[in-house]
Amino acid sequence: MRQIRTVPIVSKGESMSLPKLLPQKLKIGDTIGVVAPSSPIIGDNIDELNRAKEIVERSGFKVKYSKNLFSNTNGYSSTAKEKADDINEMFTDKEVKMIWCAKGGNNSNSTFEYLDYELIKKNPKIICGYSDITSITNMITEKTGLVTFSGTNFKTIATDETDFSYKQALSRFVDGSLEIGPENEKYITIQEGKAEGELIGGNLTLIRGMVAGKYSIDFTDKILFLEELGFESEPAMVSNNLYYMKQNGVFDKIKGLWIGNYEHESGISLEKIIMDALEGKYKFPIIKSNNFGHTEIKTVIPIGAKVEINKKVHLGTFLKRTKCPFGTCP
Repeated sequence: MRQIRTVPIVSKGESMSLPKLLPQKLKIGDTIGVVAPSSPIIGDNIDELNRAKEIVERSGFKVKYSKNLFSNTNGYSSTAKEKADDINEMFTDKEVKMIWCAKGGNNSNSTFEYLDYELIKKNPKIICGYSDITSITNMITEKTGLVTFSGTNFKTIATDETDFSYKQALSRFVDGSLEIGPENEKYITIQEGKAEGELIGGNLTLIRGMVAGKYSIDFTDKILFLEELGFESEPAMVSNNLYYMKQNGVFDKIKGLWIGNYEHESGISLEKIIMDALEGKYKFPIIKSNNFGHTEIKTVIPIGAKVEINKKVHLGTFLKRTKCPFGTCP
């Protein structure tokens, strides 16, 4: 099977066009704000979060905790408004240059009606997280045009077996690179083809939850990336989510599919479940890699960035858009 890569779209004879809203890149000494829009920070999570704070501070950054970071008002989380208020306040806080979500879990979608999307548009910043944070990053991109990031959560900095995901995230945010690596990561072609479009996606269960309703996202002409947590999602449940998406026209709209990590004790792969659900009815390109999702190696993926899937290229990587894609070059 061939390896392929995704690269930023460059029309022949034209320069690369940037998305409407790009956050400023980080500098050493900047303040990173930490929020908890998903499950509560309780028990061992508190020590893990504080250890992550120490690691980030040793890297030369300041860390600021949100007001409700350790709130557990409902007994299973802080309230939806408390979570959203923390995010809104971090976007308006002039001291904070990046917002890093503490952890995943459940219920980040409860913030949707309380997030101030106009405020966010006026104060674009890096916001990063994965798993349950999929809901927030994709909704912010949908409502504001701001490029958000699927990448390691803040707490995970202290619990990963290696520091790859943390260093990869900081490297991206400080250098301002949209490159997705490592360059030697294998990208396998599941279904050949070439496509261009904006990236959306993340955790399959959360993306399924944004297919329809008041807070849905537009899948038209997008490159969709999907991963799933194996020990919580049985293959039959994964299939159920995929069929729901299929029956609601998602796969009629997208232009390409990028499959990430899924490890289930049955050994059944995510690509098999997806191909079973698609039933050979769709011709868009499909690629597979193991460098995002619930895995030790978590590449940072820019949601809303334009990319190309091209089977003719062998190494899997996003190339840099410009030397300084996040705002003004130094």
